[in-house]
Parts: sequence; C-alpha cells; structure tokens
Amino acid sequence: MTDQAVNSDQLDITDVERRLKAIFIGSVGNLVEWYDFYAYTAFALYFAPAFFPTSDPVVQQFNAAVLFAATFLMRPLGGWLFGYLADHFGRRLSLTLSVVCMCFGSLMIAVTPTYATIGFAAPAILALARVIEGLSLGGEYGASATYLSEVADAKHRGFYSSFQYVTLIGGQLTAIIVLLLLQKVFLTPEELKAWGWRIPFVIGAGLAIFAAVMRRSLQETEAFIEAKKAVKPTGSIASLLKYPRELLLVVGLTAGGTAAFYTFTTYMQTFVKLSVGLTEDQTTTVIFGSLIFATILQPLYGALSDRIGRKPLLIFFGVVGTLATVPILMTLKETKSPFVAFLLICAAWIFVAGYTSINAIVKAELFPTNVRALGVGLPYAITVSIFGGTAPAVALYFKTIGHEEWFYYYLSGMICLSLIIYATMRDTKHESAMHRHE
Repeated sequence: MTDQAVNSDQLDITDVERRLKAIFIGSVGNLVEWYDFYAYTAFALYFAPAFFPTSDPVVQQFNAAVLFAATFLMRPLGGWLFGYLADHFGRRLSLTLSVVCMCFGSLMIAVTPTYATIGFAAPAILALARVIEGLSLGGEYGASATYLSEVADAKHRGFYSSFQYVTLIGGQLTAIIVLLLLQKVFLTPEELKAWGWRIPFVIGAGLAIFAAVMRRSLQETEAFIEAKKAVKPTGSIASLLKYPRELLLVVGLTAGGTAAFYTFTTYMQTFVKLSVGLTEDQTTTVIFGSLIFATILQPLYGALSDRIGRKPLLIFFGVVGTLATVPILMTLKETKSPFVAFLLICAAWIFVAGYTSINAIVKAELFPTNVRALGVGLPYAITVSIFGGTAPAVALYFKTIGHEEWFYYYLSGMICLSLIIYATMRDTKHESAMHRHE
C-alpha cells in the first residue's frame, strides 16, 4: 500500500470519527432536552392532583393535557429565534442556548409549590415553566435537524439524521426509566404523589447543564462555514419567504406525522391507563417496551431511505396510517391484555416510523444553507403547535363528551391529508438543496 493510500485511509477514519463525535454530542443534547420535556408527561399522573385539584382523574389529565398543548404556542417563536441564531451565528450557539433554556424550565417545575400552598399561582408558574420549555424545543428541532444533516456525509444522511428521533424517543424512554426506578425501587406511590415527582425535573436540570457544556465543544458544520463565505448570513423571515413552496411542503408533510407521533407517544400513556384500563405499572411497562421498538426502527428506516429514497417511506406511512389507525385504536381500547396492547402499539409504530425516521432530513434537504435552520424549524413548529401538541387535548376532549372514537377518525384524516403531499412532492434524496448556499 502506498503512503498516499495510507494517508487517505487515515483521513477517512479521522473524518468518520469527527462526524460520529459531532452526531453523538448533538444527539445527547437532543435526548436531554426531550427527557426534560417528556418528564412532564411521564409524571403527569402523579403531579396533576397537586396542581389541578378535582375528584375526576379524567378532568385532571385533561387540564394537564391542555397545559401541554398551550406550551406548544411558544414553539413557533422558539423556531424563529433559535433558527435565526443558527443561520446567522452558527448551529453550535443555537444548540447550546436552547439546552440552557430547557434547564431553567425544568428547574422551575422542580421547585414550584403546589395548589394547596399558593393556590392558582401554582398552575400559573407551571404554565410559565412549560412555556420556557416550549420555546427551547421550538428552537431545538430546527437547529438539531440542520446540524445532523450537515455533519453527515451525503450517502448516509438518512441514517445519521434518524438519530434525532432515536434520541427524541430516547428522552421519553429515559423519563420512563426514572419513573420505573422511583416506582419500583426508591419510593412508595404516596411519596411519589406527595413530593417524589419533583426528582425527575431536578435530574433534568442537571443533565441540561451537562449537555450545554458538551455542546460548547461542538465543531461548526462545514456547510455553514462555506455558506458564510459565499453569502451574507441572513436567517430572516424575509429571506425565508423566498421559498413559499418549501414552506408549504414542510407544513403539509408534518401535519399528519406529528399528530400520529404525539398520539403514540405522549397520549398513549394516558390512553392505556384511562381507556384501556391497565394499571399504572402495566401502563409504564407497555409504553416503555413500545418505545424501545420504535427506537430500533428509526435508524433502520433512515438507512433504508438512503437506498430507496425518502418518498417511498413517507407514502408507506401515509397509506398504512390512513387505513390502519382506526382499527388499531379501536382494538386497543377493547383489549384488557397488556401484551396485546404492546403488540398493537408496536404495529402502529411500523408505519409511524416511516415519517419519524426521515422527516428531519426531508425538511433539511428542501432549503439552502443560509435559511435551512429557520426553514426547518419555524414552519415545523407552527404545524406541531396546531396538530401535534393539541393531539392529547383533542383526544381527551372527545373522551369527556363521550365520543372518544371521533379522535381515531380525526387522526386518520390528518394522515390522509399529509399523504396527498407525500404523493405529489419530489424525493428530496434525489433533488436535494443541501449543496446550495444562496
């Protein structure tokens, strides 16, 4: 082997190690952010009575779900703010500031007094903390999706960017692991309801500080550096509006996918507890197992998209999701078996992963570098606020009026609408804007 070949191999190994390190640090920060956010959902069954006193557990969970949806109103603002920072000053700065913001929100929840202590001020402070977390997550998605897509090599962008949802789901898994440890090992149910629910938010604040320190060492992406040399950084709304078709595509391809994602993650814990009738322990175990299955699917689908394209996977999600959502949810409601419930939720993930695994890279491939973070983050955040964050509240509203099955058709209809977009859009793997810096 010649010296040139040896040097080439060494450069390739160094390049791969650099990319993997960057993806690992970016992904870990993403996991911490989503852990902080999902800790709210995982422990809602325990802390809802402390903030929303009522004798009806469905009403308690409905109030908690409404607050969950309300925080999504801040996500578009976060998408704009952190998207602007990422496109103007760099991906690293935006990613670091977003996780610091999440730290503050988590810490506020950890120390907020209950309704019995300070009255209506308790849910008000809780709402403020969730607003801060919503602002953080609104910026995290666009900056993270952009960073992971830009740091990956062209042949493996689908695989590498799928780790955004690996860590996103991993954040919820981590929250459930903390819940299981507190339930089974360290605390009694009474202690959890009294004060133990504060522990995960303290953990989240500490992890966020750790992630912020790690993200400070991230290398800026080559795409951003090259774009900064080629054109003046903008990251402005005016610049983004030059791409109206791409903006509408992000909204259309996100609507059904985000509604499905939040149904089979956030809402499922409440659904299998209140509608299926499983115990709290059974609920936690079923959700935990189904999320592990979902996590495994993400890189597999991402790698598949690198071979066959993004569009076939999106169409697969749209077709199967439209046809199978109602039967799966109806069957799930009627079963009393935790194992059957687990299998049904896993069946749903087989098609939902067709969206979650590649939606970030599809959006990133739509926009040139100078507006990519804002283009990915802002329209996505608006769509998630309307259709994703509201999914649990819509489902619980239909349940409170005695027509829970209406939500099944609502979700199926949302997926069908997105299917129309999937069928008519270009395949971004073959017509990507990743190389454009204008």
